[in-house]
Amino acid sequence: MKIQGGPGRLDDVAPDFAELLRKPGRIAPPQFAVPDIRVETVMVPMRDGVRLATDIYLPPTVPASAVVVRGPYGRGSDTSVRTFLALARRGFAVVSQDCRGTGGSEPDSWDYLVWESQDSYDFVEWITHQDWSDGFIGALGGSYVGATQWCMAMHPAMSAIMPEVAGLGIAVNTMGAHMFLNSYARSVGKGEDKLDVPFEDLEGVMLDETLTTGYFNELLYKPLPETLLARLPELSGLSPYAAQQRLWAHYCSLTSAGRAAFIKEVTGSPAVTIVEVESLPEIFGRHLPADRHMLPFARMEEAAEALHAPALMVSGWYDWGLNDLFATWDLLNRAAPEAVRSRCRLLIAPSAHNMTGYHEGRDGHPELDRVYRSADILGVLARRCVRTRWTPGQPSSTTSWAPTNGAPPTPGPSPAEPDSYTYNPDDPTPTKGGSIVSYVYPPGSIDVSDIQQRPDVHTYTTEPVPHDLDLAGPLHMTLYATATDTDFVARLSDVFPDGRAIQLQAGALRTRYRDPDSEPSLLQPGHVYQLDIDMWATANRFTAGHRLRIDISSADFPRYDRNTNLGGHPGQPVPARQRIYHDPEHPSHLQARVLPS
Repeated sequence: MKIQGGPGRLDDVAPDFAELLRKPGRIAPPQFAVPDIRVETVMVPMRDGVRLATDIYLPPTVPASAVVVRGPYGRGSDTSVRTFLALARRGFAVVSQDCRGTGGSEPDSWDYLVWESQDSYDFVEWITHQDWSDGFIGALGGSYVGATQWCMAMHPAMSAIMPEVAGLGIAVNTMGAHMFLNSYARSVGKGEDKLDVPFEDLEGVMLDETLTTGYFNELLYKPLPETLLARLPELSGLSPYAAQQRLWAHYCSLTSAGRAAFIKEVTGSPAVTIVEVESLPEIFGRHLPADRHMLPFARMEEAAEALHAPALMVSGWYDWGLNDLFATWDLLNRAAPEAVRSRCRLLIAPSAHNMTGYHEGRDGHPELDRVYRSADILGVLARRCVRTRWTPGQPSSTTSWAPTNGAPPTPGPSPAEPDSYTYNPDDPTPTKGGSIVSYVYPPGSIDVSDIQQRPDVHTYTTEPVPHDLDLAGPLHMTLYATATDTDFVARLSDVFPDGRAIQLQAGALRTRYRDPDSEPSLLQPGHVYQLDIDMWATANRFTAGHRLRIDISSADFPRYDRNTNLGGHPGQPVPARQRIYHDPEHPSHLQARVLPS
């Protein structure tokens, strides 16, 4: 294991902020009573005439600074209304809008992602013409509601954003999400295919379907539809990889309406749901994540360069998009305008996407019982708004999150035989905890010791640590292995003296996409490959007497789809014999960072 120095503790580098986070719900007294707040609903026209339902909460004193929200989940939930009233009572004009095709907004069907760049810009433009606005526009909200903030930040009038658990959609996951897709596609937004069942219930209703599907066996390149080749004949003369790049550039040049029509054409679907968007890497390439469709640019540096508002990014160590958070943070520091970049801040809490994350040690630590979304950190929001007009405060650390280059640990004096296990797609290693969004599988720090006893999981455990060890930062696994066209999953856990192995973080690699800078290719039998697995990041104290454990498997199902090991050839799924090397010529190892003692 390669261990490197990392950032300092929040108490040391930003003590005031650390104290605020201990009681994030504490908020200054309101200026106005609830009856003083005027609430009205208006239908705001977009550039194409479609009208979006918008609630406005106005304090008695206007003009006022605006706090705005755009999302597909219904603008009138009890939690949201409480948050909006709390801010309006403290002098803010709060504006909440249903996305196109959701809630009270027109039309009667929802196209996932593709309209938000246009509608978010039009929404901000509309606010600039309202007499109750004093010119300041800040945004809040998480997940899809957080992602729309990046679209709003393209408008020059936007002042600041606070996207929670939502990056720019640039991190690449080489394996396809599975368990989240169907229930979300059938429960959110309007349309004839929607079921009147909340997502949190529909996931359980559909569990049998989820567990009997999700087999991956795609060709390296999916043939493009003939209608598309007829319209873009220049694609026919290009290599498949070059054609994907050219096709993406063409897609980015389209309007929102053009992109919606494009997706419906290539998928044959009457609507754009999360299922269709998640299938598009087959057309554009796995290096283009599905979330890029909300704010599509040929080069994401162009997106960062176009931002006008700084971001206070909030996430959790068990958020399912944590890797995208870090990718977005790196992009902002590399390409955003200085006026934006210098005022961006990053907060990562001990939570999952929409639930708590760390479950051990909760007695005496109330910070572990919070989700760190808007309603739970209202004191942080109000302080950022009232005292600094949403300009984020001092940074908690100046240390880069990028792993430091370094040699792997010195191998032992003698060669070691490779370890092996058999992965069976019909009995895949199951999902248990971790960085997931689910109402069936609890996310976060779950005991995975039973999973580690399976014959398709191989574990590597350290000796007990002699003193407390604080791990904080990125995790990177270098694995030397032979296999067919398959997948590898690497997981880090904290092994307690009583035998529990508490999951901290995991990363997955579909081996055909092992080189992010070149075309996909299948593995050659018998050849030993160096496979680099991004295990995202974690923050955890390994108490003296605990052990660090890495386990290697070839599935995390149904979190991700399962590889049939067929490499795109037709047939029934086949078991694969995987071999892991750890000899002097093939030093498999984990690279991590620890805080100074």
